[in-house]
Amino acid sequence: MDNIDFKIIKRLMQDGRITWSELGSWLGMSAPAIADRVRRMEENGTIKNFSVNINPASIGCNVTAFVYVILEHPRARPPFLQLVQDCEAIQECYHMAGEEDYCLKVKVANLAELESLISDRIKGIDGVIKTRTTIALSCIKETNALPVYVKFD
Repeated sequence: MDNIDFKIIKRLMQDGRITWSELGSWLGMSAPAIADRVRRMEENGTIKNFSVNINPASIGCNVTAFVYVILEHPRARPPFLQLVQDCEAIQECYHMAGEEDYCLKVKVANLAELESLISDRIKGIDGVIKTRTTIALSCIKETNALPVYVKFD
């Protein structure tokens, strides 16, 4: 990856709908050259996918919570991680250092759904011995953009 790739990534994080032509014009390159660079970054896994950011409340996801999970034994990992993969309400999952094993970022419609997710699905897995949940009152900042460590000319 070179400076041009980093510039492309930064611009795509700002506007994923920008055309190859617009990117090329901005960088002084042809649209096919930009498209080729983006394709290579997709193939090597630098760019995982292209998606759209939705306002959660506009589709009924009114509650954001963070659920911390403690597993009794590593044998509980496979079914727990399968739930994480299969459950659309679980937005993010982090394996943690410290008291808890995992931290889940969850978005659901209401508290009843949150209760069902925690009580029935998460705690229903053998080996989940404890959860701790915090509910977000509001979101100050939420982004998928990452810092790009490159010197721009």
